[in-house]
Amino acid sequence: MEKGDALKDASKKTERIIESLSPHELKILPYLEEQIVDICKKTNLDKVSVLRALEYLQNKEIVKLSYTKKKIIEIGVNGALYRKKGLPERRLLNLLNEKRIVALQDAQKQASLSDDEFKAAIGVLKKKALIDLKNGKLILNANKIEITKKMLEEIFLDSLPLEYDSLADEQRFVLKLLENRKNILEVREESLIEIHLTELGEKLMKLKIKDGGMLEQITPEMIRDDSWKGKKFRRYDVTSPVPLISGGKRHFVNQACDYARKVWTEMGFQEMSGNYIQSSFWTFDALFTAQDHPVREMQDTFFIAKNQELPENKKLVKAVKDAHETGVAGSSGWKYKWDEEKAKKLVLRTHTTCLSAETLTNLKKENLPAKFFAIGKCFRNETVDWKHGFEFNQTEGIVVDKNANFRHLLGYLKEFFKKMGFEKIRFRPAYFPYTEPSVEIDIWHPEKKEWLELGGAGIFRPEVVIPLLGENISVLAWGPGLDRTLMQYYQIKDLRELYKNDIAQLRKIKFWMK
Repeated sequence: MEKGDALKDASKKTERIIESLSPHELKILPYLEEQIVDICKKTNLDKVSVLRALEYLQNKEIVKLSYTKKKIIEIGVNGALYRKKGLPERRLLNLLNEKRIVALQDAQKQASLSDDEFKAAIGVLKKKALIDLKNGKLILNANKIEITKKMLEEIFLDSLPLEYDSLADEQRFVLKLLENRKNILEVREESLIEIHLTELGEKLMKLKIKDGGMLEQITPEMIRDDSWKGKKFRRYDVTSPVPLISGGKRHFVNQACDYARKVWTEMGFQEMSGNYIQSSFWTFDALFTAQDHPVREMQDTFFIAKNQELPENKKLVKAVKDAHETGVAGSSGWKYKWDEEKAKKLVLRTHTTCLSAETLTNLKKENLPAKFFAIGKCFRNETVDWKHGFEFNQTEGIVVDKNANFRHLLGYLKEFFKKMGFEKIRFRPAYFPYTEPSVEIDIWHPEKKEWLELGGAGIFRPEVVIPLLGENISVLAWGPGLDRTLMQYYQIKDLRELYKNDIAQLRKIKFWMK
């Protein structure tokens, strides 16, 4: 390309940029070498309009903006009061200047100080060696010059506001003293924006561009009276970056739960539902969990103050009681006296398996075989860390089929997690009071480089099935946690990030899609 052609192209580019400048951009253009405060004054534009115009100019490579932060020390509520009335130590010192000696029990009232102010005043004056405390009396220990001389704290308050970086060593020392006292100071961060002209910006400023009366938009009136004809329209740059517009969407955890719900439905399962608050009968007893089992302790479970009566089905209650006390189908049970009152206690459900127990009691022979699932919140009194929370989502499932076996159980779980996008899973032998055989389900967390435990699965024991169904039929059951699977998909390293109120995260995080 010839030099002349290059200059011509550059000129055309500059012309296009000029034609794209909005009224606000044109307004601030002559003042780009000044501070934002001054730009606002000279253009009669508010700060927001000026900042927006500067962002547009930066997108057009007319300016470059740099952002810095500075700490500003300002006077607090109590500081403003003390600047008028005097610091507590000054007021106490003035009192002693009049009386020289004052009984400790009378000094606070006479100086009109609160308890906190009185303690602070005595502490400060003693450190400065201006008073003595002997035999329950405050004694002035200062000469006239020391009394009348302004304290460093007073000088500091009078000089506020100050920028932190500009403080001298003596001022930083006073700052530390006053920061420990209630509401005397306030420290805020202020963002500073510096404007740097680019080569193009310098060129445009020299041109002294004025508003040429270009049209921003066409109104219905302009169309009717043809006033738009012969006018020049402002050029719009469709390639210019604009702020991201975030539309409304469901929380990503809810998206994943909906997807899991869809997977189970496609696999032929019916959904179960129930309340967060459940009786211990359904949460523990119906699932053959002994009444002295550790999971029923306050350390693991959130108990509700009120109790709930046992189910009206007395035959069911007796069957559960007998399973605990003497066992069923040849087992010996737990060999203790089953306590109805313990079974009545209400809890925040620790698992959704309580829904499976209730579902089994309502099944009829003509409904079999049957497959059910549930997805819902559960609550445990856990110590919160990167992989534990006191609330979590669990996906529950049962298959009631006399021909079902352990291999079917593993197959259902593998298929579900495969559809959820997790190929790398493993099963470990485990123990649960209500299943035999039992397994733990784990998935691999690539970021943490370790296996994450999701929860248990197995085949319901006869002590669960016979009291609830009335006969011993094979019931496959599982209840893995769902939240930990989300961590891998969303590249989240800490479970707590699933529930923090971070708007930026919620806007940017990807949709659940497998």
